[in-house]
Amino acid sequence: MPLSEIKRNLKTSRLVIGTNISLKQLKLGRLSKIFLSSNCPPSLKRDFDYYCGLGACAVESLDIPNEELGIACKKPFPVSVVGILKQ
Repeated sequence: MPLSEIKRNLKTSRLVIGTNISLKQLKLGRLSKIFLSSNCPPSLKRDFDYYCGLGACAVESLDIPNEELGIACKKPFPVSVVGILKQ
């Protein structure tokens, strides 16, 4: 279950929350997996698909909207993109 993976990595501080920081870390090759919310803008999905293809990073689209993803990450704001750092 992707949501349990996000919650587990939230405790270990390997989670990168937010579009800008996730894209920056992805370009630097530091991410192993990206999670996108169900209502993530199509332009962002295209960007993350492109850079994940270059960097051999897995992309997973969630079936929950960004408001619920923000709650799952214990943030008081919507979150569209979450990344997991490599070990």
